[in-house]
Amino acid sequence: MPISNAAFVRSTVILLIAGMLALLGIVGTSLWLVSKVQGYFAGFIEVREARSASADLLSILKDAETGQRGFIITGDIAFRAPYDSALRGVAEQEEVFLEKTMRLPEYAGRARRVGELVEQKLAELAATVDLMEQGRQAEAIEEIKTDRGRVLMDQLRVEIGSIMNDADRRLEESVVDTLRSAGALQWTTVIGAIAIIGVLGGAAVVVMQYTRDILAARREVETLNATLEKRVDERTEELIRANQEVQRFAYIVTHDLRAPLVNIMGFTSELQASLASIQSYVLADGKAPSEGDILEARRAASEDLPEAIGFIRSSTKKMDGLINAILKISRDGRRELRIERVDIKALVETGAAAVGHQVGESDGEVTIDDKLPTVISDRLSLEQVFGNLFDNAIKYQVPGRPLRISVTAKNGGRAGFVIEFTDNGRGIAPEDHERVFELFRRSGTQDKPGEGIGLAHVRSLMRNLGGDIVVRSELGQGTTFVLRLPPDLSKVVRSMQA
Repeated sequence: MPISNAAFVRSTVILLIAGMLALLGIVGTSLWLVSKVQGYFAGFIEVREARSASADLLSILKDAETGQRGFIITGDIAFRAPYDSALRGVAEQEEVFLEKTMRLPEYAGRARRVGELVEQKLAELAATVDLMEQGRQAEAIEEIKTDRGRVLMDQLRVEIGSIMNDADRRLEESVVDTLRSAGALQWTTVIGAIAIIGVLGGAAVVVMQYTRDILAARREVETLNATLEKRVDERTEELIRANQEVQRFAYIVTHDLRAPLVNIMGFTSELQASLASIQSYVLADGKAPSEGDILEARRAASEDLPEAIGFIRSSTKKMDGLINAILKISRDGRRELRIERVDIKALVETGAAAVGHQVGESDGEVTIDDKLPTVISDRLSLEQVFGNLFDNAIKYQVPGRPLRISVTAKNGGRAGFVIEFTDNGRGIAPEDHERVFELFRRSGTQDKPGEGIGLAHVRSLMRNLGGDIVVRSELGQGTTFVLRLPPDLSKVVRSMQA
C-alpha cells in the first residue's frame, strides 16, 4: 500500500523520537554504569593500598624482630644493622599504614589497635637491645624467653591479618562488581546499538518506501502522459463504434418494426375489401342480393376476414416481442451496476449445474478450468452472460454428437482476463461472426426459436462491464466465444468518470 505524506511524516517523527529515547537511554545508562565502575575502582584502590600497607608493616616488624633476636642471641654486631634499618622503616610504614587504613571507617578501630601494639612491640624490642648494649646479654635473653614479644607479635599478626583478610574479601567483591558493571555496560551498548540500528533500519525502510512510491507515482504520471494521446484515440474509437452501433441499432429497429406495420397496413386493406363484400350482402336495403354477392360475402366471412385478422395478430405479436426486446436491453443499460467480488469459477459452476440435465441427455460434459479468476464486477450481468452462452450451446448442438463445453481463462495483462467459452456445436459461418451480435440478427438455418437478441444482449452487458466479446467459429466444428473482462470494474468506472 502506498504511504501517504501524513503517514510518512508521522512515521519519521515516531522513529526520531524512538531514536532519541534510545540514545538518551544508552547515554544515561552508560554514564550511570561508568560512575559505578569508577566508584568500584576507587574503593578497590583504597582497599588494595590499605592491604598493601598492612602487609608491609607486618613484614618490616618481622624483620625488626629477626634482627633483634639475632643480635641478642649471637651478640654479633652484624645483626644490629638489619635491626636498625627495620626499626627506621617501621616508623615510616606505620605512618603509611595509619594513613591508608584510617580512610576506611571499617578499619579505623583495628588500625588504632595495631598502632598501640606496634608501640608496645617497639618498646619491647628497644628494651632488649638496650640491655644487650649494656652488656647484660643474659637479662636480654631472659626477657625474650618471657614470650612477651611473641605474644605482641601474634596479636599484631591477628589484627593485621584480619585487616588483610577483610581487604582480600572486599577486593574480590569489588572485582566481581566491576566485572558485572562492565558486562552490563557492554550489554547496554549492544542493546542500544541494536535499538539504534533498528530505528535507523525502520527509518531507511520508511524513506525507501516513500521514495519508491514517489518514483512509482512519477512513472505512472509519465506513463499516463505518454499514453494520453493513445487513450484519447481509444476513447474516440469507442465513441465512433458506439455511434455506429446506435445508427445500426436505429436502422435495424426501424426496419424490423416497419415490416409488421407494413403487414398490418396490407391486411387492413384486405379487411376493408372483405368488409365491402359483406356490406353489399348485409346492407341490401330489402333488395335480394345476387348469388355472386352471397358467395363473396360468405368467402369474406369464412376465409378473408379470419386470415387477415390472424396475420394482423401475428404482426402485432412480433412487434410486441421486438419492442419488449428493445426495452429489455434498454433497462439493462440503465441498471445501476452493483460492484462486488465475484468468483468466476463458482459462477460458471452454478450455470453449468443449471443445464446439467440437458447436457447429460446427450452424454455430454462441461469442463471448467481451475484457474478461472476472481474479479471485482457486477454478478448479475455475468450470470446473464454465462447463462446465455450455456443456453446457446445447448440450443445449437449437433444432434447425435455428445455435447462438449469447456471454460478456460488466462491473464491478458493490461487487457484484463481473457475467458474462452468453447462448445462443439454446429458453428457459425465466417461472414456471420459479427452479425450474430447485432440485434434481431441470427446465423444459419432458422430452425430454433428465438428473436436474435441473446448475443446482442451479451455484448451489451460485457461492454457495460468494461470488457467485450468476440467469436471464433467454423461451421460443423464448434464455436469459441472470447470474453475480455477487466479485473476491477470500479477502476474502469472511475476512469470513465475522469
